[in-house]
Amino acid sequence: MDVNEKYFSNITARERAIFEGGISMGALFHQFVGTPVNKDTKEGLERTIEESFKLQPAIEDVEVKINLNDNTEFDYISLSGDMLDVRIHTVVDDAKAVIRIEYIEELNYPLMYVEKI
Repeated sequence: MDVNEKYFSNITARERAIFEGGISMGALFHQFVGTPVNKDTKEGLERTIEESFKLQPAIEDVEVKINLNDNTEFDYISLSGDMLDVRIHTVVDDAKAVIRIEYIEELNYPLMYVEKI
């Protein structure tokens, strides 16, 4: 019995695609929030997050954009959830999902949600 049969036989490929994206988004959020960043390191941090999360099974692509607020007297700020605009693309068998986090102004909250399935 392979790993997929043993541990994922109780869910569909669609459900697993959503699960894989959601669990990765939660890990990304909690791993990188608080990271020091500035305009000189922003692009490098975006690429680092993308490349590291692409290593995970079922992750097809990752798009990261960090929206910096330049209103600080210091040379850097700490990354916060409202600065993240991330899409995680997952594929399991023939099921694809896009899980996203973005700051939603009307909610005043960085919302994680299923953007496309």
